[in-house]
Amino acid sequence: MSLADVRHWVFDMDGTLTVAVHDFAAIRVALAIPPEDDILTHLAALPADEAAAKHAWLLEHERDLALGSTPATGAVELVRELHGRGYRLGILTRNARELAHVTLEAIGLADCFAVDDVLGRDEAPPKPHPGGLLKLAEAWAVPASAMVMVGDYRFDLDCGRAAGARTVLVNLPDNPWPELTDWHAQDCFELRRMLSA
Repeated sequence: MSLADVRHWVFDMDGTLTVAVHDFAAIRVALAIPPEDDILTHLAALPADEAAAKHAWLLEHERDLALGSTPATGAVELVRELHGRGYRLGILTRNARELAHVTLEAIGLADCFAVDDVLGRDEAPPKPHPGGLLKLAEAWAVPASAMVMVGDYRFDLDCGRAAGARTVLVNLPDNPWPELTDWHAQDCFELRRMLSA
C-alpha cells in the first residue's frame, strides 16, 4: 500500500501539526512530578483531590499554549491537500479535546476536522494506548489497517502499531524508531510530496 492509498489519517497535535512549545521539564517541576515520570500517568495515580487540582493547573497552562499555537512547517498545506481529496481526518492528542479545537482554530485548520473526530485525553486512553485509534476506526467503519497515525514521538508510533494502523514519523531529522515507522518525513512539506511519489 502506498501512502496515497491511505484515505483515513489521524494526527498527533503538538509537534506534529504545530510547532512544539511544551516545556515538559518545567511542567513536571511546577506539578512536583519526578523527572522520569510520564505526566498523565503520574496524575492518574494521585488521590482524586490532588489529581483534580493538578489537572486544572495543566489545563490552564495548556490553554495559554494553545492560543499561541503556530503551524508546523507544511502542516496547513498537507492537511488542506488531504481534506481537498476527501480523506477522513482525525486528531488523537494527549492534550484536552477543547484545547485541540482551540489549537486547530489558531492554526486555521478547524474546518478540516469533524468535531467528533478530535479525541483528547478524556475521550480515549492517552497514547501509547491504541484505544483512541480503535475508537476512530469504529466510528469511521474501517479496519485500523486502513488508517495511518502521524506523529513526532514514539508514543504516536507505538499507538499506531498497537492498533494495527500504518505509521508516519514527521518533524524529526532522523528516525530513532525505524522498527515502528512505515514512512518518515523531515516535515509536512516532504510528507505532502510523498503523496504524489
